[in-house]
Amino acid sequence: MSIALNAVLMTLQIFIGVFAHSQALVADGIHSLADLISDFVVLIANRHSGAKPDADHNYGHSRYETVASLFLGGLLIAVGVGMLWRAGTRLADLESIPAVHMSALVVAVLVLISKESLFRYMLREAQRVRSAMLIANAWHARSDAASSLVVAIGIIGSLAGVRLLDPIAAAIVGFMVARMGWMFGWDALQDLSDRALDQSATADMRALLLSTPGVRDVHEMRTRKMGDFALVDAHILVDPLISVSEGHYIAESARLRVLTDNRVLDALIHVDPENDALARPPVDLPTRERVVAEVDAALAAAGVKAAAVNIHYLSTGLDVEVVLPALVSDADVGRRLARVDLGALKRRLGARKLDVLQELNAPSADGSDSAAVAGSGGSIARAKGAERHSTT
Repeated sequence: MSIALNAVLMTLQIFIGVFAHSQALVADGIHSLADLISDFVVLIANRHSGAKPDADHNYGHSRYETVASLFLGGLLIAVGVGMLWRAGTRLADLESIPAVHMSALVVAVLVLISKESLFRYMLREAQRVRSAMLIANAWHARSDAASSLVVAIGIIGSLAGVRLLDPIAAAIVGFMVARMGWMFGWDALQDLSDRALDQSATADMRALLLSTPGVRDVHEMRTRKMGDFALVDAHILVDPLISVSEGHYIAESARLRVLTDNRVLDALIHVDPENDALARPPVDLPTRERVVAEVDAALAAAGVKAAAVNIHYLSTGLDVEVVLPALVSDADVGRRLARVDLGALKRRLGARKLDVLQELNAPSADGSDSAAVAGSGGSIARAKGAERHSTT
């Protein structure tokens, strides 16, 4: 629609502008020519921006639209400066300005009505399909309508005998075009420089993350524009003692919640057991290989091998849980653990906490299997068929 209309209007403006001796109308015709070029840029960029991610563009091609907006801004600045230059040279030689013909006013009014109608139609469609580039092009059409109004006023003044008004109108149109180009170009440049979402949109993203079950807090959240959409990076705080798979499940649930916002193209969620923006990250703690080797060496004295070793690296220190396989009896457990110097093992590991847990294969009262919870002190507690050995 825009291409067809601008092609007709450009032809009328330039042809009648030359015939009617109206520099303002010719300038507006050149403006329509710039619109025509920008429409083709919009079509080409829109076609390529919808391409799927590939090896060269892992996040997709949405920024093609932003690049097109930057190109459009540069084009409008160049056209506007050219109009200002031409108007200035004509104002310097007022005696050579011929009288303007009435046909120029008819075309100017026709262009004014057409551009305002195009603006309303294009803005409605741009909002429907959520295209920032198309919205920019719509407001560009509104600026065209405003420039056509200035042209019409200048032509009326020239017809009334004040010939100075026609080149002044041309200069005003040039300024408006250059200003609009600067606004489009600067806005596109900011988006290409990874501009973040505004505070309101960022707060919405944070609220979606915090509403996810299992998420205790959100920190180090960052957003960056990607065409008409945004990429979101965030750290979520979860219970530090849950399994990796549960942490991943919570993170994926949080990611899917953020993606329900139609402004988000993709999200990267990092799971933290503690707020690493506040807590000191754990350093200089023994590796899993060393912990397992020390545990195996210590348990060798009891003639058993750990079924599993769970390690928690926290800012408060190292917590270790040793899970023993199911043994014959409670007395056997106590007797075997008595041979292990857990205190010495804890010191060698530099651990803040060391728990020893036992697997239980015996069925519970309700018929389900149970697993033991912890310890080494020799006291035994029963709950739902599970045996608990407490240790320090």
